[in-house]
This record gives sequence, structure tokens and C-alpha cells, in this order.
Amino acid sequence: MEISMISYEDRAMTSSSISPVKKWVMRQYWRMQQSQSIISMGLLGSSLTLLLWPYVSWRFSDSCEESLCFNNSILGIPATYLGLLGIFTGLVLIVLCIGYLYDKVFSLWTAQRSVDFERNPFWTYALSPMFMMNMAMTAENLKRNSPDDAKIQEQMDWVLNYCKENADSEIWARTVQHWDKHISETPTFWFLDEEIMSKARSQKIEDEN
Repeated sequence: MEISMISYEDRAMTSSSISPVKKWVMRQYWRMQQSQSIISMGLLGSSLTLLLWPYVSWRFSDSCEESLCFNNSILGIPATYLGLLGIFTGLVLIVLCIGYLYDKVFSLWTAQRSVDFERNPFWTYALSPMFMMNMAMTAENLKRNSPDDAKIQEQMDWVLNYCKENADSEIWARTVQHWDKHISETPTFWFLDEEIMSKARSQKIEDEN
């Protein structure tokens, strides 16, 4: 059994079972995602800077005759460049200030995480295959360790039935078909039946290779 699991990891967890082209493409996609926030900040700042510049550029021109003009260079740097840099820096500071208020003052991220969990079925009523197996084994252990406790027996039977109901899903079908392919034929576990296993094996997964 140990040899089988090692073989499974070699096939499923290394590049041998993944197309090199797919892996290269997804690696580049992942790298782009890592820099997305920085690039977005740069694009937002530069775009807004160029949009605001026409409204204030006259204060940085040589023809400005108002009391508040910036038409002199500083350390040899034209005032125009300093004006653009000042607008960009101000916009970045505004974004950072909003982020600080979001985090420290209003703590909106706590409500966001709460909504994320509420809207995720696998944190509310659905079970992923791995969690379902752990839950079923825990319930079975409790049943066997408390044979004289009628309440425990009743509640753990409910849990096992809950696990069985969650096995009637596409994610369970994916898991069974993957185990069948990479390890060996998936056994009919004690809380399931042949009908569920047959349905899982016969279900067509549209996006599989």
C-alpha cells in the first residue's frame, strides 16, 4: 500500500502527469497575478495623473502670473516633472489612506471574510471528499467507542447519512475517477452503496482530458 501511494504521488503531484505547456502557461499566469496589485496601482496613478494634469498644468508653465505658481526648476529638475510626481504621489497616498481606514478603522475585511464563508457551500452545507472521509471515519470511531450510548449512535448515524448524501455530487465523481485511475479501484466505503459508486464512475466530467 505504501508503494502504491508513493507511485500515486509521483504520477499526480509531479510534472509527469501534467502537460509541460499547461504548466508553463499557468506559471506565467501565476507570476502575473503576483504583480497585479502593484501594476494596478501604477496604472491607476498614472492614468489619473494624466487626467488631472490639464487642469493644473498652467500653474507650472512660464506664463503663470498667479500668486501660486511653480514655474521654477528645483535642483535642475523642471517643475513640470515635479508636478506630475506630486500628483501621482498624492493619489497613491489617498489609496493607502483608504486602505488604512478599510483595515484599522472600519475593519471591513472581517465582514468580507464572513460573507466569503457564508457564500462558500463547502464551509456551510457541502463537504469536500477529503473532509467527508475524515468526518465519516470520526463518526464511525465514535459509534464503536460508545456502543451503549443510544444518543451517540443516533447522531453519528445522522452524520454518516449526511456524508452519504454529499457523495451524490460531481466533486465526489471526480475524486472516485481520479482514485480509480491513479491508485486502484475505489472501494465501496461502509457509509456508501454500489449505486452511488456506479453513478460516480459513470458520470461524464466535461473538462477532463
